[in-house]
Amino acid sequence: MREFLLYSRLGKTDNHWTNLHDAGRLDIVYECIVTSLFLSHGLRRDVNFNAILSGSPSPPLHLRIDGAELYDVRTDIDTWQVILKKMLSGKTHPGITTTKTSFEALLKAKAETANIYVLEEGGKNVADIELDQNPLFVLGDHVGLPKKVESFALRFGEKISLGKQPYLAASCITVLNYLLDCQEKKQHAQTQ
Repeated sequence: MREFLLYSRLGKTDNHWTNLHDAGRLDIVYECIVTSLFLSHGLRRDVNFNAILSGSPSPPLHLRIDGAELYDVRTDIDTWQVILKKMLSGKTHPGITTTKTSFEALLKAKAETANIYVLEEGGKNVADIELDQNPLFVLGDHVGLPKKVESFALRFGEKISLGKQPYLAASCITVLNYLLDCQEKKQHAQTQ
């Protein structure tokens, strides 16, 4: 199982908005959801996506999407705008939950079973390490992780990098999924 955790500094925690961009950049959350979970003509059933929304009016809010349980979705922004509005109004959708869990509480719980990797340009180059089984990747939004949040996360994991070039969070997820897919394929070939 692989997981992604996006820290959204401004992501709105209610449904009083007209579009994802103006909802504290929930458009970034949407982009990361799509790149985490979707393949061409399919879903990654072995991936969970998490976002901590820290925007007004009542942060924090933990949005969790379980790839094994998710259905009745498409990749377009209109679909996800409807789903996110519904979730932020307290309604439900298959495979998606919201709780009032903080980043710190979530990370502590995840650290018991997952290997934590914090993405930051100054970390160890991902090409130089073999990613462990059961990874959880921590990413920031368009502003990046707040220093306090990053320091807390590094108490449980290590800092890794895709290089000195800063990439969009969704692009980072695409690259990580690709690298893990290649690693799994290689490991599978070695056991044959």
